Amino acid sequence: MSLRSELVTAMKEAMKAKDVVRLSTIRLIQAAIKDRDIAARTKDQCQGCGDDLILGIMAKMLKQRIESAGIYEKAGRLDLAERERAEIAIIETFMPEQMSDEEVETAARKIIEELQAAGLKDMGRCMAKLKERHAGSMDFGKAGAALKAILG
Repeated sequence: MSLRSELVTAMKEAMKAKDVVRLSTIRLIQAAIKDRDIAARTKDQCQGCGDDLILGIMAKMLKQRIESAGIYEKAGRLDLAERERAEIAIIETFMPEQMSDEEVETAARKIIEELQAAGLKDMGRCMAKLKERHAGSMDFGKAGAALKAILG
């Protein structure tokens, strides 16, 4: 089942269960996907977002909510932080399992070997290949640090 149809099914289930937070979060995800679809149409890419792009959108949403929850906690707005954490949990249900630090480093070494990367100047090519292969399942902040450590 594609990620898009999985989201539609989850939205219907949330409606039936009257789960307001889950329903609103899924609607936010679908709105972001629709925005990306519209942007793609202006560039003559009528097929819309694929699963890799949808995973990227959700990863970005996840990162935004993690940052927001931290800011709300520092400001003493625990009610808003709790709402963000609930949305994080819902978004994570649609994401693939995240790679461990060791798996990230192994994948980085494999890409470096494959591309025969020699130094930091090749980091962009390596990151692009990692994003292509591991969209949604890898923290690219950790991947960048691993690449720098290996290449530098």
